Amino acid sequence: MTASRAWQPRFTLTHAIVGGLTRIEAARVVVEGAPLSAPVVAELARQARVRATHYSTRIEGNRLTLAEAEQVVAGGRRVFHGRERDVAEVRHYWEALAKVEDWASRGRELTEDLIQRLAALVMHGKRARPALYRTGQNAVRDSATGALVYLPPEAQDVPALMAALVKWVRQAEGEKVSPVVIAGLAHYQFVTIHPYYDGNGRTARLLATYLLHRDGYGLRGLFSLEEYHAREMAAYYQALDVGGHHNYYMGRAEADLTGWLEYFVSTVAAVFEAAKQEALQHAQAAPASEPEQLRRLDRRAREVLALFLRQEYITSGDVAQTLGLSGRMARVLLGQWVAAGWLTLADPSRKGRKYSLAEALRRYLAGPPSA
Repeated sequence: MTASRAWQPRFTLTHAIVGGLTRIEAARVVVEGAPLSAPVVAELARQARVRATHYSTRIEGNRLTLAEAEQVVAGGRRVFHGRERDVAEVRHYWEALAKVEDWASRGRELTEDLIQRLAALVMHGKRARPALYRTGQNAVRDSATGALVYLPPEAQDVPALMAALVKWVRQAEGEKVSPVVIAGLAHYQFVTIHPYYDGNGRTARLLATYLLHRDGYGLRGLFSLEEYHAREMAAYYQALDVGGHHNYYMGRAEADLTGWLEYFVSTVAAVFEAAKQEALQHAQAAPASEPEQLRRLDRRAREVLALFLRQEYITSGDVAQTLGLSGRMARVLLGQWVAAGWLTLADPSRKGRKYSLAEALRRYLAGPPSA
């Protein structure tokens, strides 16, 4: 294979796939149009990101519970003795997911550099340099028995295969292939190439999420595909296991991907329909209108606004943790938001600096007084 040639996946758009795509569109319309307040959307999206982080790392053997993962991403000081690697995996995934949503909101084009940056975030955190592809052979083995499950392509073939994957995604976008189909097939092929020694599954799931968010299927952030993959893990791995042989060169490279795509589309449909029910539930109590100041807030500001549903004050550390930013960048944003008037400096001390909501927004979040 040469780098100039796009990957050519084999699949058929079956009735099951078309029906799943129809269900996805129906749910998407409802969620996008649901009258949800900005703070409610931000809080539901935060909860979905926590679940996505926990379940994606859990698939790979992470031992933290959902409650413990939430403590980690909230910046809690609790120490998990003997599970430091689990804590790092959760923190890195949370930061990578924040970056994925940021890239998607800015319409970043899929490139190999973006993928390498994403893999670096997953494996090493936000200060890591882009992760170069593996230079040797890796293998997927059964964690219990050590038996060989899958032997990916040789390292020398990885650069061309990754270039071909990226080229196919761009080509499919130009041909108006459904973003859900593109995300599902990109997920599959990334795992198949297995371009890294570690982090392939987590990076593949984030790649799919990025493509969905960027191409209009972000669903206001109210979904977690990872949760459904983890809860039906046997079905997830079975769907990925196509080609009839454990060796990439003996069937998987030319496999028919219809079965995997049926699984992926049906999973997205179930996730979107669950998000629709959640949106409708919360829309019943949604206020009729929002303050003009609130409507002007961008995505990052709205995510930070949701923090005030759980606490009276926030710090630069809270903002950095929530948005996956450096402390310096968090302080810059806080300064801008104070200048914009929707935040106020509640405690100006250097070590304990805290911020609160402006009075009008605080009253809005509190809701109407009880009768």
